[in-house]
Amino acid sequence: MTGPDLTALHPRLPSPLQEPADERFARHGVRLLLKRDDLIHPELIGNKWRKLAPNLTAAAGRTVVTFGGAYSNHLRATAAAGRLLGLRTIGVVRGQELSDRPLNPSLARCTADGMRLHFVDRSTYRHKTEPDTLARVLHEAGASNAYVIPEGGSNAEAVRGCRALGEELRGHADVIALPCGTGGTLAGLAAGLAPGQRALGIPVLKGGFLGADIRSLQHAAFGGPRGDWTLDDRFHFGGYARTSPELDAFARDFEERHGVAVERVYVAKLLYGLVTLAGEGAFPRGATVAAVVTGRPFPSAVPA
Repeated sequence: MTGPDLTALHPRLPSPLQEPADERFARHGVRLLLKRDDLIHPELIGNKWRKLAPNLTAAAGRTVVTFGGAYSNHLRATAAAGRLLGLRTIGVVRGQELSDRPLNPSLARCTADGMRLHFVDRSTYRHKTEPDTLARVLHEAGASNAYVIPEGGSNAEAVRGCRALGEELRGHADVIALPCGTGGTLAGLAAGLAPGQRALGIPVLKGGFLGADIRSLQHAAFGGPRGDWTLDDRFHFGGYARTSPELDAFARDFEERHGVAVERVYVAKLLYGLVTLAGEGAFPRGATVAAVVTGRPFPSAVPA
């Protein structure tokens, strides 16, 4: 069985590289670039394309099962891919109690795109990577022979797919910064950079566990560590999907300055962190910093 023809979706690759005029960087002698991965595809946005594309190829037409919370962008992107490519998709959703409630706009969008939702209790979800638990969940979902993509989409296939992002940025910047959830994009990006370039990850979850996860992903994808990368854990604003009036005001201001829609869960924290780091003198004068815009706000409306 062959995989779907992803070229038929006409991805915009390499994604555009733009240079906004921002005095918060210029006053420190730093040049800011925006790597607009949010423009790759209108529905499979940013690193969702880079991580999903190789997995959808590997699925070779089989049903795709993946995992996420009630507001998971990864679930939405996988559902959209299923609709666009004619693939059957199942989303395993954290929280059995949600099955008795009206679907929120995010999950409603998934079902409108043809994804079948399978709700599991939170204890089961925590153990979803354990072989026995995973087998039971797949059996209950009627998908024992499905192709499984992990939560957030980060596995060896995805990491290898994200290496192209680093390759596209060779020779363009000294530091390439991006927001991190599961670490898969950073793991692949760092592997694609040229010697002398550095990747900087801004985790959007608190906990300090991501470094070990990235090393594990690089080992799975490449057999060992690759590239020069670091993490700065200061800008998670309390954890995943947490925000504050300060961050919201910052994001609105950035949108007004540059005409770029700023996604709040990931991209706002990245840009806030970079402005802070520039003010702290973290980047030497003359440096070029590229910020990877990994996504943009999903439309909330359910398609007709």
